[in-house]
Amino acid sequence: MMAFSFIHAADLHLGSPLVGITARDPALAPRLAAASRDAFAALVGQAIALRVDFLIVAGDVYDGEWRDTSIGLFFNRQVSRLIREGIRVYTVRGNHDAASVVTKSVRLPEGVYEFSSRSTDTVLLDDLKVALSGRSFPDRAVPENYAASYPPARSGWFNIGVLHTSCDGRPGHDSYAPCSLDDLVSKGYQYWALGHVHAYELLHSDPHIIYPGNLQGRGVHECGAKGAVLVKVDGDEVSVERIIVDRARWFDLAIDLHGMSHVSEIYDRLGILIQPLVMDAEADGESRLLLVRIRLQGSTNLHATLHASKEDLRDELQSTLQHYGQEIWLEQLRIETTEPVQIEAQAGLSTDAFDLRSTLDTIVSTGVLETEAKQLAADIVRKLPAGASEETIFGEFNVESLIADARGLLLERSGAGEGGIS
Repeated sequence: MMAFSFIHAADLHLGSPLVGITARDPALAPRLAAASRDAFAALVGQAIALRVDFLIVAGDVYDGEWRDTSIGLFFNRQVSRLIREGIRVYTVRGNHDAASVVTKSVRLPEGVYEFSSRSTDTVLLDDLKVALSGRSFPDRAVPENYAASYPPARSGWFNIGVLHTSCDGRPGHDSYAPCSLDDLVSKGYQYWALGHVHAYELLHSDPHIIYPGNLQGRGVHECGAKGAVLVKVDGDEVSVERIIVDRARWFDLAIDLHGMSHVSEIYDRLGILIQPLVMDAEADGESRLLLVRIRLQGSTNLHATLHASKEDLRDELQSTLQHYGQEIWLEQLRIETTEPVQIEAQAGLSTDAFDLRSTLDTIVSTGVLETEAKQLAADIVRKLPAGASEETIFGEFNVESLIADARGLLLERSGAGEGGIS
């Protein structure tokens, strides 16, 4: 068996909408919208530079039905770059781009092979002695164990299974084409190129069974570096390494305020947390957006002050982030702190302040205020142009957080707070 190499990618989700922060910071919208395309273009560039023999995309090339053919034409332009360099491309359809989901089409360039959705088929690369087996999704929901239909390994060949699957019921993912790790290992293949799970996972190393994750995180639920896997084969030796190509990277930072006595300590702590993340993101010399969610947690005397001065706090946190790089953005601030039980005694608050706290707590505990706030938001959305939504207008709408902000503001103005943000 001769030496060769290939790249295993999955879950490109070209055309995926990125909402939330784009509504609050319109200048970021076009850059985030282009991130998944730019990531794939970067991967194609890496494949050419590395002179790999072929590229595998294990499902979900597209995020869903096309609004027009531009996204299909973009994919064709990129894979045509590979074909001109003699690099072949093999794909399966997943749940997001199943045959019944993406019905629009443009003819794929010669040199790109899409596995059938009717049954498992095998492609033989005689020059490399590689056998690739795969099957596409005909529909979004596939309850069958597709792995059971894959053929036995060919003796003397390097066998690769390409499969979009929820192996052993991966947490947080729909159970499509479910299979077990034993199902895959028992086939005798040397490599399984999986798709569907958006985080990198090495499930097994002999044989290699890998989820490469998606190329581009689409929100704070998909944090950290994203990319594909470079696989090098030399006889019986198989080595893998990650190729990072994301163009926007998400982080979710929790800051514990327990023991802090001044808001400025939050900024100091944020600097300690963000600096190594920025250094890692810039280590490869690529320019990428960094989007950070900050969650303030813990029992603290600053609780009411934080809620009362949330806008000022958000601005100060954004300023702190940009001290470490101008391409770092605050995606969202969440105040998840609580008041110490003994706060009234510690702060020496008046009986009136104590009564105000108790009264507010009683109002909130009934749930009536929450219900009325949600109804008010719905009434506002109904009066807006067609296509508008709570997320578009309010970002990630959180009634509990709004009520907590209002409570903190009342306490601050009544003299029961701890002072402003500075």
